[in-house]
Amino acid sequence: MEELRIPGPTPCPPEVLQAMARQMINHRGEEFQGILMGVTDNLKQLFQTKNDLYILTASGTGGLEAAIVNVLSPDDKVLSVSIGAFGDRFATMAERFGAEVTRLSFEWGKPADPDEVRRALQKDSKIKAVLVTHNETSTGVTNDLGAISLVVKEFNKLLLVDAISSLGSINLPVDEWHCDIAVTGSQKGWMVPPGLAMISVSQDAWQAYAESKMPRFYWDIGQAKSYLERNQTPWTPAVSVVFALAVSLEMILKEGLAEIVARHARVAQCAREGVKSLGLSLFADEDFASNTVTAVDSTNGLDPKKLLQVLREKHQIVLGGGQQKLDGRIFRIGHLGWVNESDIEKVITALKVALPEAGFVAAR
Repeated sequence: MEELRIPGPTPCPPEVLQAMARQMINHRGEEFQGILMGVTDNLKQLFQTKNDLYILTASGTGGLEAAIVNVLSPDDKVLSVSIGAFGDRFATMAERFGAEVTRLSFEWGKPADPDEVRRALQKDSKIKAVLVTHNETSTGVTNDLGAISLVVKEFNKLLLVDAISSLGSINLPVDEWHCDIAVTGSQKGWMVPPGLAMISVSQDAWQAYAESKMPRFYWDIGQAKSYLERNQTPWTPAVSVVFALAVSLEMILKEGLAEIVARHARVAQCAREGVKSLGLSLFADEDFASNTVTAVDSTNGLDPKKLLQVLREKHQIVLGGGQQKLDGRIFRIGHLGWVNESDIEKVITALKVALPEAGFVAAR
């Protein structure tokens, strides 16, 4: 069996997969209603929020689209804070729906500078919302969201957060950091197959919802709110994935959020130290390196695409490549969700053998 070590989808524990083998039940019936409400309450604990929270049948991208269309109107001014491919995608989505987006982009591999965010907000008082990716998997960097949040709220702007690859793995206290919308996806640190997006909504976001004029139907959180008051979802949910999520959340709560955050930090440190021990260089600024994915630079003759092929075909280990302008320049090791140090040690052991086959020559 292949060792899947990409930033998502991530491996799933056997108990989670077994839960998906259950027979279908009535998604309008009492049994599913009980499961849905239990999952919602457990997610609130892990989001560290008292805000409303909804489960959408979607990928994380669907959740981000829901964030945009429920609180913005065409021609609203938006500040996009981007440090990579997924930050850029968030901005593009807002533009597609007619928002006027100011792109504040930072060098890939570096975090966003809160002072630059402040200067951007000082320049334009009409900006309504700020889009931020907490953890940028394309570059292996985690933004200092707490510091960015302080700046955003200094100007009383809405904060819409792509937390797809951070929530459940990296500490993100949604209420403490005043996230008006926070979005994550089941296939990341939650140890569940793709199919669900989870979104929290603040009171300020609800006020913006009342004024928003962007078109929406399937992503209408007003419908989600109305139906959840009856312990239901507005549209047919991914029932099997909800079964799986119910099991994974019990596992997560049993381990404890603090220990999960600490485990991800330990595993990430194992990955970073491991690749450096082989003579490789990290792509990300190490002070802000992600605890869910490690991006590794291609140096000393290394062909990343050849390396991925060798690892997959000869070692049954699947890593991620670079995206967009980093295609062929980096490779990425995913380490979120159901993962521990021994899993990463297997990757490092395989890399040691595979690197020379991919052209890498260690510096002397």
